[in-house]
Amino acid sequence: MLTKAQKTKHIEAASALLKKSRTLVFADFTGVATAEINRLKAELRKTGAVFRVVKKRLLKLAFKSADVPADPTQFKAQVGTVFAPGELTDIAAPIFKFSKELAKAKKNFAVLGAYEAAQKSFVTPEQFLAIAKLPSREVLLAQVLGAFTAPLRAFMNLLEQLAKSKKPLATSD
Repeated sequence: MLTKAQKTKHIEAASALLKKSRTLVFADFTGVATAEINRLKAELRKTGAVFRVVKKRLLKLAFKSADVPADPTQFKAQVGTVFAPGELTDIAAPIFKFSKELAKAKKNFAVLGAYEAAQKSFVTPEQFLAIAKLPSREVLLAQVLGAFTAPLRAFMNLLEQLAKSKKPLATSD
C-alpha cells in the first residue's frame, strides 16, 4: 500500500506528463508480460511518447488538477496510459501493430480509448482503430500523386502507341 507521500509523487508525475502531452491513449494490458510492455515502450519512445501505469484513482486526481475531463475509473480493467506529445496519428499505428502481434500470441492488449487535448475530445476504440489502420503520411502523399499523374501517363501512352502505329492523324480541311 502506498503512503500519502508516494501517492502525491505519483499524482505529480502524472500531472507533469499531462502538461507535455497532446494525446492520451488508454489500454488494458491484463496478462501482458513485462518484456512485451518494454518492447512497446521502446517503440513509443521513438515518437516521444511514454507508457505509464498509474492507479486509476490517482490518475483521475491528476486529470482533475490538469483540467482534463477524462475519467479513467470508468474502465473496469487495469489501465496503462500512453502520454504522447504529438498527434494521435503519430502513435496509433505502433500501438495497433503491437496489439495485433499480441493477438496472434493469444494475449490481450486492448485500446480502451484515447483523449485528444487540442480538441478536448474522447476517441472511442473504434475510431482509434480506424485512425490506426490509415497508411502513413508518405504513403498517402504517394497515392494522391499517383491519382494525379495516372491520366497524364495514360495520355502519354496513347500518344506513344499512335506514334508507333505510324498512321497519320486525320486532318479536316
